[in-house]
Amino acid sequence: MRDREREYNLPAPTLCLSHSPSHCISPPLPAIIAIGGFSSNVGKTTLLCELLRSLPGWEAIKMTRGHYRSCGKDPRACCVSHLLGDEPLVYSGREQTYAPGKDTGRYWEAGAANVHWVIATDSQLERGLQQALNRVEATAVLIEGNSFLKYIAADFTIMVARASGGPIKPTARGALALSDALYLSGDEEATQAKERFAAWYAAAAYHHPAIPCLPLYTREELPRLLARLREIQQQRSKAMQEYDSSELCSPKARRPYLEAYRLTRLSN
Repeated sequence: MRDREREYNLPAPTLCLSHSPSHCISPPLPAIIAIGGFSSNVGKTTLLCELLRSLPGWEAIKMTRGHYRSCGKDPRACCVSHLLGDEPLVYSGREQTYAPGKDTGRYWEAGAANVHWVIATDSQLERGLQQALNRVEATAVLIEGNSFLKYIAADFTIMVARASGGPIKPTARGALALSDALYLSGDEEATQAKERFAAWYAAAAYHHPAIPCLPLYTREELPRLLARLREIQQQRSKAMQEYDSSELCSPKARRPYLEAYRLTRLSN
């Protein structure tokens, strides 16, 4: 089990304990690509939309937490306070989630096959995310944010920062430990952007140990990043097809599928 599974107590696939296929290993989730960020306004939504334009058929999930800092932590000022209740809300489809100028509207305009909007308090975040994932029909989904990584293991996590670096909020510090790549937003030439980022890190007061270990991508190198994401999607699509066609209660079929599921779900 990977360190991030132990840290967040993530569930692993379970073995079949009956002779009914409906009680065997759960079907694999879609490939989950997380788009996190050092802080607000670093280009997370811009990157997510860039990816959607090049990944037809992919879906997207927008997470909105009630009483977040941007609302001043005042229930009367929170932009979604009137929607919050005892259970998380999940909206899906263009009619419910399209709004010009909003993140969900940008997802649609970038070509998302479907958009799911989760509105939840901190304590409802995990349930809302699971409900949204259950609605995803594509083989891959993009999710913007840091906090949800406590509750589910993404197949690939991209941390977005500016070449100038900047402050790293607490949720990003946790997400950095789970990240697979750093993306430097903006149109700056790749070499110059990486040099600026390296200079910022060398002079920064806080040095996160994961940062020097992560591969760096810029807008110039987006094709290379897209190729990696397509590879992950293809692996998941294959796992889904094998699940659909396998007699999962057969020990012979179960063992290789479980190993493939673990690799595509928790390793990348």
